[in-house]
Amino acid sequence: MNPTTPNLPGCGHVTFLGAGPGDPGLLTLRAVEALGAADVLIADPQVLDVVRRHVRPGVAAEAQGAPQPESHPLTNGHVPVLRDAANLVMAAARTGRRVVRAVAGDPGLDGYASEEMLACAAEGVVFEVVPGVASLVGVPAYAGVPLRDAQGADVRFVDARTAGDRCWSELGASDATAVVSATLETVVSAAAELVAAGRKPDTPLTVTVAGTTTRQRTWTATLGTVAQVLKAAKVLPSPQGGQPVIAVVGERSAAAQRDQLAWFESKPLFGWQVLVPRTKEQAASLSDQLRSYGAVPSEVPTIAVEPPRTPQQMERAVKGLVTGRYEWIAFTSVNAVKAVREKFEEYGLDARAFAGIKVAAVGEQTARALVEFGVKPDLVPSGEQSAAGLLEDWPPYDPVFDPIDRVFLPRADIATETLVAGLIELGWEVDDVTAYRTVRASPPPAETREAIKGGGFDAVLFTSSSTVRNLVGIAGKPHNVTVIACIGPATAKTAEEHGLRVDVLSPEPSVHKLAQALADFGAARRQAALEAGDPVTRPSERRPGSRRRARS
Repeated sequence: MNPTTPNLPGCGHVTFLGAGPGDPGLLTLRAVEALGAADVLIADPQVLDVVRRHVRPGVAAEAQGAPQPESHPLTNGHVPVLRDAANLVMAAARTGRRVVRAVAGDPGLDGYASEEMLACAAEGVVFEVVPGVASLVGVPAYAGVPLRDAQGADVRFVDARTAGDRCWSELGASDATAVVSATLETVVSAAAELVAAGRKPDTPLTVTVAGTTTRQRTWTATLGTVAQVLKAAKVLPSPQGGQPVIAVVGERSAAAQRDQLAWFESKPLFGWQVLVPRTKEQAASLSDQLRSYGAVPSEVPTIAVEPPRTPQQMERAVKGLVTGRYEWIAFTSVNAVKAVREKFEEYGLDARAFAGIKVAAVGEQTARALVEFGVKPDLVPSGEQSAAGLLEDWPPYDPVFDPIDRVFLPRADIATETLVAGLIELGWEVDDVTAYRTVRASPPPAETREAIKGGGFDAVLFTSSSTVRNLVGIAGKPHNVTVIACIGPATAKTAEEHGLRVDVLSPEPSVHKLAQALADFGAARRQAALEAGDPVTRPSERRPGSRRRARS
């Protein structure tokens, strides 16, 4: 049955969907398609955030096993609460809706999912299965642990919760690679079972927790030393001992190979919590780039953009564009493009109103925003992406070749006068118009403020002097262990004036170059630790020692 076809009245449909081990990027195209067609989503708690971003707005989403209200949203309060996943699935399917039941890993390896499928079959509810990346396969791949080589060794998958004496005896007597699903607490006893059954104590072993996520951590040991390794890492004994792990036993998990194949955990900013203090719209592409380096970006708006207090000046300037008042229009920010575009839409205009007008843009993102609007800039600085860089390339006014001597400059209320003064020196008349106001955003939640001041962030990216001033104003000064990265000398100077140590300076005034510079810093820091024989840690992991030193 095609899940994109309409449901028949009273005929529900259930899709059992594998959501993978945790990385949102491992969802299959088919899974995303099924989620987009869902009327109801019922998911394992650990993958709810992974899958619900792909459902339509307003779709009922349920974490199986989560606390329930007095009446369930699927039943509109007319029947008693149904607390287990099978009953939730059936209750929704009976109403004729399209249900997606998302499980961690692959539904074919989930015993509870098979029971739910049988319940559907017993009631004649049509269902389908969308396979996912199984945790037992995906996690070792992200840990840099191949399960087979060219010789094609056997691979056995074991659930330590249900494995009996016969299972351990068979594994102990073989040389197969064993992939064991366990917890931090039970992986030690599983290793002991294998040794007791005949495996050599020096057989290599890897243990991975939170696999495929930026919280992933892998330890290399042997069957005989795993207890000591986990104790030395201070993860045992621990209240988090019940965390699921995937352990791989066999020569293919040897440290020599993992050192070369651990592609995921060796990303330059792996696991770094990076603060991105920008407006939500501006932060999106930067956050995507940071994720590609293994970082976990947190977007904290420090600036809110509001319309000008008196819109008449902006209205006159936009009308002047249409009537031929200007030879040039210069955009220095994405927000300026957005402000003009909104005025155009208010008047029923589109990009055709720019016909005959030369357009200048500062910065790649500003230029991209114009292209998305349907306007290709005529002038982008060839060097520094700033007002000064734009002036370097801006032609002087020539009354022979320029029929009009006026420039429309829509910008923020707090913009500097550099560009205006430079254009006037070149012979141009400038209509310097406040297109939008920038105001300090509301303070972030208390938890975020505490993380900023207490060293919970590994790095913060400052993309302007105002982001420095506003972040300190609404949330406090970042802790001294936090890596400070600035987009240019002016921003760095402001950061230093606020008592911050600047660790990273972008080679160009570009947010993407800034992110790359931070990644280079992280890679160099990681390499230095490896060459010194020290463990690779994040800056925030130095926090307790830094606090003690600060008090002494």
